[in-house]
Amino acid sequence: MTRDRESRRLILDAAERLFAERGFDATPTTAIADVAGVPKGLLFYYFPTKTDLLRALVGERLDLDPIDTSGLIARGDPARTLLNVTGRLRELQAESAVRGVIVWREHRTHPEVREKLQTYRAQLQAIVERVLGASILHPIAARRVRTAAAAWVAIITTPSLLELAGGDETAAGGADVVVDPTETPDLPALADLISAGLREPAA
Repeated sequence: MTRDRESRRLILDAAERLFAERGFDATPTTAIADVAGVPKGLLFYYFPTKTDLLRALVGERLDLDPIDTSGLIARGDPARTLLNVTGRLRELQAESAVRGVIVWREHRTHPEVREKLQTYRAQLQAIVERVLGASILHPIAARRVRTAAAAWVAIITTPSLLELAGGDETAAGGADVVVDPTETPDLPALADLISAGLREPAA
């Protein structure tokens, strides 16, 4: 990695950490430069405005990298498949402050984040649709799988009652998060409900 690329990565790492801890508006660029260990002028060389920094951070680190979904597919068990993929998405979210905190906190006030979030949701929808379709053993209309996947994405990106009751800052602010299947007792029942519409083979 060249020195320039390393400096840019350090700036993005610092911004990710501080935006997650403090929020975008409460994080001065001076603090980002200090945590990154770079001169403030170098930060502005790469990112002329703080919004440019947020745009780059979300643009480069929100994408769902190609993930191996084969181990998530429970053939003949769409409900289990939905829970498996949700658990994996939750793990990915926990590994990234961009996925887990920043995008959900900032999308209401930053159009560039909101636009990227739409792309992220489309990626999420495609993943759920793919694994769900692979779990079904009988012929079925693609439209039904697509509708079931869309319903599941809506469910897993809504703050759970447990998160709201626990006073989680992100959930309390009305932001969306991928819910934790191990902490949401109703999720298996919801997976069964979504899967019920997929049990009948296509006519």
